[in-house]
Amino acid sequence: MEGTLASHLFLFFLIVFSHPSKSQSLQQQNQEEEDESSSIISRFQQYLQIDTSHPNPNYLASAQFILSQAKTLNLDSETVEFVPGKPLLLLKWPGKNPSLPSILLNSHTDVVAAEHSKWSHPPFSGHVDPAGNIFARGSQDMKCVGLQYLEAIRRLKRSGYEPIRTVYLSFVPDEETGGHDGAEKLAEWERFEEMNVGVVLDEGLASTNEAYRVFYAERCPWWLVIRAFGAPGHGSKLYDNSAMENLMKSIESVRRFRAAQFDMVKAGLKAEGEVISVNMAFLKAGTPAPTGFVMNLQPSEAEAGFDIRVPPSADEESLEKRIAEEWAPSSRNMTFKLGQFKQRGSLRDKFGKPELTATDSSNPWWKLLEDAVKRANGKLNKPEIFPASTDARYFRSRGLPAIGFSPMANTPILLHDHNEFLNQAEYLKGIEIYESIIKAYASYVESTGDKVPKDEL
Repeated sequence: MEGTLASHLFLFFLIVFSHPSKSQSLQQQNQEEEDESSSIISRFQQYLQIDTSHPNPNYLASAQFILSQAKTLNLDSETVEFVPGKPLLLLKWPGKNPSLPSILLNSHTDVVAAEHSKWSHPPFSGHVDPAGNIFARGSQDMKCVGLQYLEAIRRLKRSGYEPIRTVYLSFVPDEETGGHDGAEKLAEWERFEEMNVGVVLDEGLASTNEAYRVFYAERCPWWLVIRAFGAPGHGSKLYDNSAMENLMKSIESVRRFRAAQFDMVKAGLKAEGEVISVNMAFLKAGTPAPTGFVMNLQPSEAEAGFDIRVPPSADEESLEKRIAEEWAPSSRNMTFKLGQFKQRGSLRDKFGKPELTATDSSNPWWKLLEDAVKRANGKLNKPEIFPASTDARYFRSRGLPAIGFSPMANTPILLHDHNEFLNQAEYLKGIEIYESIIKAYASYVESTGDKVPKDEL
């Protein structure tokens, strides 16, 4: 009996000590998750630490980093230079049915300049503060999205998922200077047609509440330069139609128009993306002197630049008429130029339709996005018109559905601002959101009108 008891005790201790307790297993799982999250944040920091700010973005280092990530994921990669020194990276995750339209996940690698002295942490340090906020230029606009695409694909591949549709990822240069040497050339590329793109995802904006913002269109940039001319005169002389007087009349006319548009936003009658915004970008006049300007000489020329953003619903002809007749009339010795900086854009696609992506049942990609975000325990705000401009417009101009979406909730909008940051918890949650979206999109069988069975989503 004593032997039997001893045997039982031996077996008991063998079972207890050879099998970890439930709490030990949970601790191990938590540690693995922490290690994975730490690696994900580290990769994000590495990307943020590459200074791709204008006027001299380090595109080479950025390209090398993205290509190294693509290699770890076994993604096909190609580097295209439409313009020397400005590499565009095109990654490919082949689908099981390449005849179906593909998915294009677009992001830009460049960022705007940062005033280092105005930041609490160096703008290219990727510093994480005790609250988990990651400070860096590009943390919101939009290096976060590019890396989230890759991290979502990493998770999908690890789970054994295989896409039905081909998934492309484009990392493009020069979005912050208009996208002409990046996304615009990609959309016009003869091989773009061969990619058979069915839908494009591009950047959105942070949301200050718990619901994500999503965009189906955007305002078109019209960069306007107005010039006024007049006879020069002594600084003490009062006379009509001086260059500065005529320009000031124009500026006041523009100001009144701006105020009327802004009042509709303030009153809640329209969203920011639904009105025409006008902001003065520069004012140039005067005769330079060694100590500043000649003060007793009225200049013969004066010039002002305006950043105008026009929603797809606007009447282009009416706006052009207003510019020609009210803001820069030839009767006041004035001229104007739209597109001084190659930014005059169209509000209609190549088929003559407004550049809008449908957000109803006519667009299956919209419903797929909604459902995918819900499955990942997220929710969407009402779809909006993007108040500024993104590369998505170049794809919409081809008649393609393009949705602007950056999964950043409960986050202040800090693109182009000092101390731009994104909390690491929001960044990690965004990866889960993209994992759900990419899986839904890449699993959709549009040609038959059927979805893949739910157990595959």
